[in-house]
Amino acid sequence: MTTDLIVVGAGGFGRETLDVIEAIARVGAGPQYNVLGVIDDRPSEVNLNRLAARGYRWLGTVAEALAGAPAHYALAIGTPSVRHRVAEQFDAKGWRAVTLVHPAAVVGSVASIGEGCIICGGVQLSTNTSLGRFVHLNPSATIGHDSNLADYVSVNPGAIVSGEVTIGSRVLVGAGAVVLQGLTVARDATIGASACVTHNVPEAVVVVGVPGRWN
Repeated sequence: MTTDLIVVGAGGFGRETLDVIEAIARVGAGPQYNVLGVIDDRPSEVNLNRLAARGYRWLGTVAEALAGAPAHYALAIGTPSVRHRVAEQFDAKGWRAVTLVHPAAVVGSVASIGEGCIICGGVQLSTNTSLGRFVHLNPSATIGHDSNLADYVSVNPGAIVSGEVTIGSRVLVGAGAVVLQGLTVARDATIGASACVTHNVPEAVVVVGVPGRWN
């Protein structure tokens, strides 16, 4: 059975999400999706051309989509705070978010993956891990054993979250960053690209450098 699906977000992660959907279709295992098109409030001409080259249509804005009947959707907006705001709009209208896991991702035993998560190829999700709603794991991200990622977290390409780590809602872990074993990163923090987190991180700070520091 194939489910009609709309992808929200015409940017880079939106097109990576289309890659995940296409990879799922190639292996023919699990839920299968028919992508009706992509919605985005302000798609650039470059991204519209990139979508068109792949045979996908831009369907209009979020408001235009929400004016229609509820449907299944994949929320592919990279910025955690914006993703949270948009998800609440779709929740209020009764739309149903799908969870997408690339067949080339490795998911360990007893992993809990929330509604609306998108897990790209090359991800390593270890044993006894927990992902909240609408978590994005970008290509080749690694999540260590017994770690807990709250709603709307983004882990960018090549980042490593070590074992027994707790990450609060709307945190962004930048490309190539490392969060060491047993630490807590509080909500709304941003871990800069290639930073190494060696201490617990408070709310809403930006962590940079090796070792990671913030003002």
